[in-house]
Amino acid sequence: MAAQTKAEEQTRAAFSSSLSSQVRQHIIVRTSIVGIAANILLAVVKAFVGTLSGSIAITLDAVNNLSDALSSVITIVGTKLAGRPANKAHPYGYGRIEYLTATIISLIVLYAGITSLIESGKTLSLPTQVSYSIPTLIVIVSTIVVKLVLGTYVKSTGKRVDSDSLVASGSDALFDAVLTASTLFAALMYLGYGIDLTAWVGLLIAGVIVKAGFDMLSETLSQILGERIDADVSRQIKEITRSAEGVLGVYDLDLHNYGPTSLIGSIHIELADTKSAAQIDELTRKIQHDVYEQTNGRVILAAVGIYSQNTTDDEAKQIRSEVTRLVMAHDNVIQMHGFHLDKVEKRMSFDIIIDFGASDRQKLFDQIISEVQQAFPTYRISAVLDVDTSD
Repeated sequence: MAAQTKAEEQTRAAFSSSLSSQVRQHIIVRTSIVGIAANILLAVVKAFVGTLSGSIAITLDAVNNLSDALSSVITIVGTKLAGRPANKAHPYGYGRIEYLTATIISLIVLYAGITSLIESGKTLSLPTQVSYSIPTLIVIVSTIVVKLVLGTYVKSTGKRVDSDSLVASGSDALFDAVLTASTLFAALMYLGYGIDLTAWVGLLIAGVIVKAGFDMLSETLSQILGERIDADVSRQIKEITRSAEGVLGVYDLDLHNYGPTSLIGSIHIELADTKSAAQIDELTRKIQHDVYEQTNGRVILAAVGIYSQNTTDDEAKQIRSEVTRLVMAHDNVIQMHGFHLDKVEKRMSFDIIIDFGASDRQKLFDQIISEVQQAFPTYRISAVLDVDTSD
């Protein structure tokens, strides 16, 4: 089952990255329009039923549907704006607009939830008479089915085209089905036992909406701040780079997100110190081309940096081995790379990656450098405390 899930994820990723931006945009807009139509219809029906029955829970569910419809409208607008071509003012395009629209959607959901909480509180203090009928129950059941179908469709489409907005909308719709089921439970409790739980169910729905809004806002702000590179994407790029002939090591993959389908960054490779400038130029161009082609244009390596490895000097190899032993003997050290020894200038250079979980990364780094310096007092140490940006 795990293998099947992994295969499905890889298939979705491959399909998503192979889509042109225009096709992706068309799919998102089309799916959003379906969501708008369905949510407006559900909102009208629920508002009518809620008014007739006097159920605040059903009425608040209608408000939730309206906020979902508005979210879909904003998704369409954001997708259209994000698809604008790059220009002088914004040379990396407008893909990040999708994150801004997701923030707006989160705030709308939050507002709807807080308003619903207030209205539910009023109903608790001033209860109203509820009245359920068979047609009302049929409508509630029907809306549950519609939301389940709509949520499954929107969420699966969102995963297929790598749209966080659609995935969020689909998940929200599936959860709405659960919330609507709670109103059905309240209706059955009232009809069967005369217990009126509608106001309490309304409070539950409002609370869930508020939590969903906070979760969406938190996730979107995290994306805007900049998140760790997706592990699968990182491994794919490093594997493509590592497969190039002559590459001895791959390090420092650093990617910046300019929208769900646009990643731009850099990487370092380690090469033998015998490579000529012409050979290095040819190799780095090939790596940039291969990464771009094999990720279907999703990833652009704007720069490929070079670490020169001493391959012809046995003493340099021995010193590298000893320095590696000293560095890696410490807990929380993830990696040492980019080692190069300049015997003429009496300088050794290398980078150290220390886990973010270390209590004091700088203190540990300084300690390591001190130990290396003591072991090789005649050399000047030129080391960098590197950042763990990718898997």
